Amino acid sequence: MNAFAYLVNTLFDLYLMVVILRFWLQLARADFYNPFSQFIVKATHPIVAPMRRILPAIGAVDTASVVLALAVVVIKILLLSLIAGASFDFGTTIIFAIVSVIKEAGVLLFWILIIRAILSWVSQGSNPFEYVLIQLTEPILSPIRRIIPPMGGLDLSVLLLMVGLNFLNMLLAQYVPFWAMA
Repeated sequence: MNAFAYLVNTLFDLYLMVVILRFWLQLARADFYNPFSQFIVKATHPIVAPMRRILPAIGAVDTASVVLALAVVVIKILLLSLIAGASFDFGTTIIFAIVSVIKEAGVLLFWILIIRAILSWVSQGSNPFEYVLIQLTEPILSPIRRIIPPMGGLDLSVLLLMVGLNFLNMLLAQYVPFWAMA
């Protein structure tokens, strides 16, 4: 049973990352014609498009993508509960889904910052994938750069944001029950 639980957990977490990326790409108004953006849109469009007919966007927030992200976590928990033979409480699952989506978004931001930092040493911005990463992270990093400008050629905004993300993760772990952090 552990192998099935691992497979379900991994597949749903990967798709959750894709859904979060779709939401984030739209929020950041990233280049829609970039090959990476096209992959994200094509991977989520069959589910998001019909949902948009029912759930219109609220300002810049694509509610269909948000609901899909929550639904992915709820379905994952339901399947894991079935595999483990455990009970399923819908109220607790909704709270867990909200926390899981927020936590996964933070983890995704953390890894995108790491990848962007590594690519900055190698590719010098010529890669289309790196261009999308810049579009995603620049709205978050530029306010930090206004407070702490680059010193001696070193951009400390990424480091400061990563420390902040870890602080928020620890704070979330402190105030959210341990079962909701799994």
